[in-house]
Amino acid sequence: IKRMVVTTMQAVSGAGVKGIHDLETQIIDPNAPREAFPYQIAFNLIPQIGDFDELGISKEEWKMQNEGRKIWHDPDLLVNCTCVRGPVLRSHSESITLECEKEVDVEKAREVLKSALGVQLKDDPQNKVYPMPLDTTNQDDVFVGRIRKDITDPEGKTLSLFCCGDQIRKGAATNAVQILEKLLEQN
Repeated sequence: IKRMVVTTMQAVSGAGVKGIHDLETQIIDPNAPREAFPYQIAFNLIPQIGDFDELGISKEEWKMQNEGRKIWHDPDLLVNCTCVRGPVLRSHSESITLECEKEVDVEKAREVLKSALGVQLKDDPQNKVYPMPLDTTNQDDVFVGRIRKDITDPEGKTLSLFCCGDQIRKGAATNAVQILEKLLEQN
């Protein structure tokens, strides 16, 4: 992977109890006082998580960039993120575009993801089967789907996908254990 472009749609639970309270009260009364967010979150998207720096990049976007580089063990990996808070109680979602060095085989990507520990392949858009945060809530698997080549890349080296996972259940600790298990299997 040479480059990643990611847009996250993060649940209000990522902001804690106050975030959940904001959404629940604003669904009933959009004018209810806000505790966690600078704007109404019910029926809305807020394209800011954390303060912006002088480049217009938020704290959460820098965190995503640095985490991507750590996960891939590549400090030079090009990562561009936009982090958005959305009116969902639990489960973060990500739209991901991966630019690779070689041509991408979509079927091979599906095979790899289908057999990956902690992943459920939900990739049949013709039958309306794709990842949604509501389906991933309160369980550990990450759902991945909408796997396709980027039609703007004539060389076929770019893959797009969508994933969702319950960030309360499947956080850094669970991921770290599963990654370690996978590494031990390979060695």
